[in-house]
Amino acid sequence: MVTISHIVQKAINDKIFILEAMNKGLISYGSLAKQIQPDIEEELGKPVKIHAIVMALRRYGDQLKKTRESLTFNYHSEIILKTEICDISVRRSPTLFTKLKRLYDMVNFENGDILNIIHGRCEVSIITNERYRETTNNLLMTEQINNVKKDLLLLTLTFSQDYVYTAGVMFRILRNLAWENINIYEIVSTDTELTFILHKHDAVKAYHILEKLAQKVVS
Repeated sequence: MVTISHIVQKAINDKIFILEAMNKGLISYGSLAKQIQPDIEEELGKPVKIHAIVMALRRYGDQLKKTRESLTFNYHSEIILKTEICDISVRRSPTLFTKLKRLYDMVNFENGDILNIIHGRCEVSIITNERYRETTNNLLMTEQINNVKKDLLLLTLTFSQDYVYTAGVMFRILRNLAWENINIYEIVSTDTELTFILHKHDAVKAYHILEKLAQKVVS
């Protein structure tokens, strides 16, 4: 059975910034209830009193608070920034994979160079240093290149393996970046590293956000 509480939670979960404000106790439940009342009534197909919506919001707010308090994680991390990165998107094909193998011989990993290849169902993303972009494009000349994004950077955080098994860690980081309107082009992760690919104009802002988060020993 669909209840007011279920519909209120659905309405709030679709609005990430309202959810964030509720999570921090910055929302007036009365004002929010008036704002979402039309949506709740439309979903239920009948009038709903404001105080019923307020009660549902308060219960959900308490639930969010308990969830936040139960998610503790040490975000202290080394933050590594690498500039002059490009992201090349290529359509998958039977001939592509042989060419991708040749990229590993091209990149100087000992010098700290980057090569991340992300396989999707229909396309492949190649993330590497800008100085390899022309060589990579030439190598893939007979393939269908969908997009080439330049002027990117990598921001990498290093954690203990606990982050893989702790719910909400990545969401907390993504939420902080989204709150400052920072666009993320790609995410690459391992058991101990989390890397974001961003545009270079977001470099300073993103670094300071992650640095501030890393300085908090417990979330």
